[in-house]
Amino acid sequence: MSSSTHTSTIGAIGAPSRRNTELALLVFAVLIPIFAYANVGLAINDEVPTGMLGYGLGLGLLAGVAHLIVRRFAPYADPLLLPLATLLNGLGIVLIWRLDQSERLQQASTFTAGAPNQLMYSALGIALFVGVLLLLKDHRVLQRYTYISMVAALVLLLLPLVPGLGRNVFGAKIWISVAGFSIQPGEFAKIALAVFFSGYLMVKRDALALASRRFMGLYLPRGRDLGPIITIWAVSLLILIFETDLGTSLLFFGLFVIMLYVATERTSWIIIGLGMSVAGAVGVASFSSHVEARVNAWLDPFGCYADSGACEQIGQSIMAFGSGGVLGTGWGQGNSDLIGFAANSDFIFSTVGEELGLAGVMAFLLIYGLIIERGVRTSLAARDPFGKLFAIGLTGAFALQIFIVAGGVMGLIPLTGMTMPFLAYGGSSVIANWALIGILIRISDTARRPAPSPAPSPDAEMTQVVRP
Repeated sequence: MSSSTHTSTIGAIGAPSRRNTELALLVFAVLIPIFAYANVGLAINDEVPTGMLGYGLGLGLLAGVAHLIVRRFAPYADPLLLPLATLLNGLGIVLIWRLDQSERLQQASTFTAGAPNQLMYSALGIALFVGVLLLLKDHRVLQRYTYISMVAALVLLLLPLVPGLGRNVFGAKIWISVAGFSIQPGEFAKIALAVFFSGYLMVKRDALALASRRFMGLYLPRGRDLGPIITIWAVSLLILIFETDLGTSLLFFGLFVIMLYVATERTSWIIIGLGMSVAGAVGVASFSSHVEARVNAWLDPFGCYADSGACEQIGQSIMAFGSGGVLGTGWGQGNSDLIGFAANSDFIFSTVGEELGLAGVMAFLLIYGLIIERGVRTSLAARDPFGKLFAIGLTGAFALQIFIVAGGVMGLIPLTGMTMPFLAYGGSSVIANWALIGILIRISDTARRPAPSPAPSPDAEMTQVVRP
């Protein structure tokens, strides 16, 4: 048997095995949130919640549809990505429902139950996930739209500045209102930016890797090659200045620097990128009151606790993590609702820290880490340079968002107002992240799919016929 035939045989055997593994993991990914849902109901009302059956059936149906589509249209894809995303999404709905039961939040005039909406947004996210796998047969097609993706990303990032369309929510202009729904365009812009950066760096990486001089142990790029990074830096600063959105600005610039480093393997780009990020943030904070308030809340949250809403929020968040200890207070037994209106969105990870403790925080970070690891592995397995850069770009954006949000609510970095992927309340976030997982699954399927066996040459056939 030839090596190519052997590879094809292994692939044919391995695909059903991977899908069976995915199905088994999906069962656990659905059962764990149902168990958590029951725990919350028992802790708060001393009875199993009446909506548990409907919640379980809804989550199970969504997971089942996603699994069938992957089994049919991406049989060789990584078997862990879908179960991990389903587990996070399911637990996120439980956390939101737990905060819906808070009497403090229910007394607010703006209160609306978030869990039913989040389940609906999750269904839309799964629908987009299915659409990606059905329509995107080959991720390399996206390379044709490199510069169109750049234009689309810029349009999405600038939409919140359009009068009558954009909304200013607590100082940040990152939302638009369409037909009564609030949409955060930046969540979708990160995917378009990953397409653009992948296509651009695949062509320009050799020029960007060239060094002109050495300074303090670093090989510095040529002056004319600094143009792209300076342009991206300037655009990220404009977003920070006009939209006062520190999170999107950091994500935008950080994504480019990560992909630039992977494409060129030059450590100098990381050093330059970090320096420019710090310089830009400090410069904007000196004249932007919103950014300055976030920085002050980070430096001394209890010093301005009574005077600033930003300080009160981060102070309550830090106390929630502190009161959780190692094992937490238990599902439904915390007081993270004291954070207020953003408890189920920007600060939902604080509920994890208080009610599940350090053990729960590490468990969630481990799940996120596994998704990131599978994304990096997909990048390494991709056979084409565009796929390698695209997969690492999507994974890098996902990882950066987790670091920015988790670091902000824990007081490690200034708070940015971004949402924790799959956990936090918000339609834009969960829909965009399901699309991101769908693209990673498509790249993974292409990378793991066995190469077709080469057609036998005419000479070999003649030799077999003539041989006595």
